[in-house]
Amino acid sequence: MRINHTSVCVDDQQKALRFYTETLGFRLKHNIPLGEHAWITVVSPEAPEGTELVLEPAAHPAVRQYRTALVEDGIPFTAFTVDDVEAEHERLVAEGVRFVQPPTDLGTVITAVFDDSCGNLIQIMEEKGQP
Repeated sequence: MRINHTSVCVDDQQKALRFYTETLGFRLKHNIPLGEHAWITVVSPEAPEGTELVLEPAAHPAVRQYRTALVEDGIPFTAFTVDDVEAEHERLVAEGVRFVQPPTDLGTVITAVFDDSCGNLIQIMEEKGQP
């Protein structure tokens, strides 16, 4: 068994596609129209054949309630690994991304949390080497 897709629910798929590709740097893998919505996936440029992130429409009422509760409680919807949280934080702030948690050293990882502008909080994390 393998994980080949995971989803993040977004308010506006086209806005999310721009944010996840132009701002975060992911690459478009699929953009297949399906009536009102589309099957849109992005991948890491470092692993173009790896796990695809589905930009899932957040149209279902339960999704809206769930995401609202997560955001109100400051809980990220998902997390992405980066090599250097401080550098990524600086790059994204320069792009206008709003962080709700600055880079924070948690012992074995450094994390930061930003608003993806599409209804979610997203965590970036850097794993630290063992002492």
